[in-house]
Amino acid sequence: MVLTGKVAFVTGGSRGIGLATTRALIAQGASVAITGTDQARLEQAGKELGDAAFPLCADVRRYEDVERAIDATVSRFGRLDVLVNNAGVGVYRTVADMTVDEWNRIVETNVSGVFHCCHAALPHLKKSSGWIINISSLSSTGPFANGAAYCASKSAINTFSDALMQEVRYDGVRVACVLPGSVNTGFGGRAPAKSDWALQPEDIAEVIVDLIAHPPRSLPSRVEIRPAQPKKA
Repeated sequence: MVLTGKVAFVTGGSRGIGLATTRALIAQGASVAITGTDQARLEQAGKELGDAAFPLCADVRRYEDVERAIDATVSRFGRLDVLVNNAGVGVYRTVADMTVDEWNRIVETNVSGVFHCCHAALPHLKKSSGWIINISSLSSTGPFANGAAYCASKSAINTFSDALMQEVRYDGVRVACVLPGSVNTGFGGRAPAKSDWALQPEDIAEVIVDLIAHPPRSLPSRVEIRPAQPKKA
């Protein structure tokens, strides 16, 4: 129970990696606010997770939503120790076929959403010597056709995280970026596949909990996690 008394804020916390991370944080004693844009999913997740979870409907693309949710979290629990920026959008099309609205949705969610949450949370995290963990992707360093927008957004998160880490390390705030490979979720509108080789959301959640448990003198600032034995081409 290494997180007893700690408070976390997880975006996109009602499904996939976010939900698995919330479960893992609660199992270690934390109270966790989770955000999403689907009220029904949030309510379902809240019932499953119990009293340690605090579901909040918020769109990370809107700073006023994020600020309200962070303030509500601190008002309820009295502090904020961990921010996990997990909310993300994946639309996979060629650049020629992608609409401007799709491009904006990806960038506003995957990049601006991370900035919004960090900006709103930092005053509280500086008080608690907290953590910011941004969920990126191995596609940020290994781009692929039909993924230009998504890969670019995740590459931006890597550099944003590296710069932010240098800005706030002497304030006691640690920043890390987690880059998963293939994770078996319904991300991007695809149903989870029956796969025995892909990563599971719980694998990423374990990495996040392990990061937070590191002693204050250490800062694992970037972690890559990939399937041990991916499907052969």
